[in-house]
Amino acid sequence: MSESQPPARPRGPQVDLDPSGQVGRKEPDRAQRQFLNYAFFKLDPAFRRLPAAERTATAREFEDLIAAWSQREDLIIRTYSLVGLRSDCDFLIWRIAGDVERFQEMQAAMNGSPLGAYLAQPFSFLSLQRRSQYVNRVTHPGETIEMMPGQGKYLFVYPFVKTRAWYNLSPHARQGMMDEHISASNPFNDVRINTSYSYGIDDQEFVVSFDADYPQEFVDLVGRLRYTEASLYTLRDTPMFTCAKAEMATILRHLGLPAAE
Repeated sequence: MSESQPPARPRGPQVDLDPSGQVGRKEPDRAQRQFLNYAFFKLDPAFRRLPAAERTATAREFEDLIAAWSQREDLIIRTYSLVGLRSDCDFLIWRIAGDVERFQEMQAAMNGSPLGAYLAQPFSFLSLQRRSQYVNRVTHPGETIEMMPGQGKYLFVYPFVKTRAWYNLSPHARQGMMDEHISASNPFNDVRINTSYSYGIDDQEFVVSFDADYPQEFVDLVGRLRYTEASLYTLRDTPMFTCAKAEMATILRHLGLPAAE
């Protein structure tokens, strides 16, 4: 009879010791992934002073334009109202595609519409979806390469920049802090996070968005994360946008414009 073996010790977290790929000289990855564009718009109040018939026709044409782009198979669109929630933005169009040219084509169509002449774009964030190096053993919605956005009633969005000191930490130190960060978030199962990457393609390093049904739950989550060690390495996480999920017809009504019947 063979001697019984002691139970195997559980393995610790798997740490990526070469996150940049510099040591292993990792080849560039040109595989198609999803690009994300968070495009925020503000309506010129002058539009509301136009004749009612012109406003009605323009609003209906714009609603039809967004509906047509929403039917495309190479583009995912979600729309949100910020009316009454921020003073510098009226609505958000969250666009996801495998090619940034889709964003340009759609924006060109919007710019060429009658309503486009009255729309300013105070903020626009571009990012790329990829798997996080810190959650390779944790399963949560929003951590896969392919994503289906807009599950919650609200979307909370902000650009995010880490301090340079963060990148000077050892991989194990960063992983330990992110383990604490993830553990602090675990009770908030109904808040779905998506972190996308903007290195080199926009001013921020990341764009972080959260799907949720209850704003108060998100407030509690962010407050709890302020007490984690990783938060000491945050350089910038503003502006923050609270966006209420809404169809374009609803957004037009929020703006005081008549939507299509």
